[in-house]
Amino acid sequence: MAGGSGRRRVAAWAAGLGLCAALLALLAAVLLRAYVLRAPAIPRLWARRGGTAAFSAGERLELKEALRGAIKIPTVSVSPEDLNTTAMAEFGNYIREVFPAVFSSKFIQHEIVGKYSHLFTVQGSNPEMMPYMLLAHMDVVPAPPEGWDFPPFSAAEHEGFIYGRGTLDNKNSAIGILQALEFLLRRNYRPRRSFYVGIGHDEEVFGQKGAMKIAALLEARGVKLSFLLDEGSAILDGIIAGVKKPVAVIAITEKGSITLNFTVEKEPGHSSFPPTETSIGILAAAMSRLEQNPLRNLFGHGPELMTMEHLASEFRFPLNLIMSNLWLFSPIVSRVLAWKPSTNALIRTTTAVTMFNAGIKINVIPSSAKATVNFRIHSAEKATEVLEMVKNTVADDRVKIDVVEAFDPLPISPWDDQTFAVHILQRTILDTFPDVDSVVPGTCIGNTDSRHFTNVTNAIYRFNPLLLKSDDLPRIHGLNERISVENYEKQIKFLFQLIKNCDIDELPEPHTNSHEL
Repeated sequence: MAGGSGRRRVAAWAAGLGLCAALLALLAAVLLRAYVLRAPAIPRLWARRGGTAAFSAGERLELKEALRGAIKIPTVSVSPEDLNTTAMAEFGNYIREVFPAVFSSKFIQHEIVGKYSHLFTVQGSNPEMMPYMLLAHMDVVPAPPEGWDFPPFSAAEHEGFIYGRGTLDNKNSAIGILQALEFLLRRNYRPRRSFYVGIGHDEEVFGQKGAMKIAALLEARGVKLSFLLDEGSAILDGIIAGVKKPVAVIAITEKGSITLNFTVEKEPGHSSFPPTETSIGILAAAMSRLEQNPLRNLFGHGPELMTMEHLASEFRFPLNLIMSNLWLFSPIVSRVLAWKPSTNALIRTTTAVTMFNAGIKINVIPSSAKATVNFRIHSAEKATEVLEMVKNTVADDRVKIDVVEAFDPLPISPWDDQTFAVHILQRTILDTFPDVDSVVPGTCIGNTDSRHFTNVTNAIYRFNPLLLKSDDLPRIHGLNERISVENYEKQIKFLFQLIKNCDIDELPEPHTNSHEL
């Protein structure tokens, strides 16, 4: 009996030692991945260079005033049928006046597409080099003046900022691209690589008459692009929790969308003898089920995983340990990301009840109730899958579901050390923004005009070269949209340098040690 007890103690000790050894091995693996095996996601091909374009005092004043003049033109789009076309025509006349070198250049062709959009073809000196495209839009969302510190179309300048609708979305890009090109032409610069500049007039209302027609025109001409750069993400400063330095996030895909109308029809009646369930009650219950049962968490199935892995070494302790070991901590990270709306949008298809209409009088049981719900689709799902899951969640035949519009998420663009655009963007960011060390892939949770160009390129990147802080984000489509003059100058320097950087023939060999940069 004593011998049996001894054997049990020995076995227990052995099991305990085995468990300790396993835990130590696990800890060693976690530390090894966090501190030893942390190679950058894309090897840096470029040493950081000393400076970028130097603009004169006169040019700096000029670029500021050019943007202010554009902001004063109220190019508002409310719906595909409700556009301020008078202002859009005025915008076309304005850019002709402000950028004379662009419009008079012998190697730049300008075309008006869809009545108000603009396509510029910049013919490079080497036709063998594959062209690229810079895309932006002139239209803006409505901006009622209530709540603004300055009128939304005044372009007021205050304490180093220009206030106005379109300063961040997206006249800064539309005017900035043309301004950079204007400055290059004045310096007698002739690009070697051809490129296109597209400025749409209805991006905020699906881009069907602007960017879609530009894309169709290029496709009909047989154009194939090396890459396309549009709005969509930015340099995030203090926005990513646990990361101290600004991070350049380049969106390599954007979420899809499906909008559904829900309708319940019931016999109308008097409120003094109501039925057990009214059309409003039935539909409200269905909407509640959709909100209470969000679609599945897909962390690890899209670019959001790449974002975290590429940033792992930039996180402070202990987050660096966690992000370097997502093979172990992924379930925890996915739950934490689901807590905040801004990060929850990255890891699942989101559900937003945006409209609800019912009732005509206080004492009448309404005959119908209608609601509209917009779902932004994660890159790992399709619109048809979302529709089926929604039907299963509603699970009520009395609720009629109709599709208003739907499109799948955009394909994921290449992100590797063989991709020309990735390294051109990386090089230009390093050239222009000295405080940025990390350039990482991400997801655009909104939608852009770039989604119309998948037939002319598989390399679509969404990046607005601006430094954004947390208080800037609600200003986009919100109150007091503004851009600092310094930020806008940086954007033009980025675009100026990007055009020059695109004229290289081949990528150099990667640096063996990125930390030397």
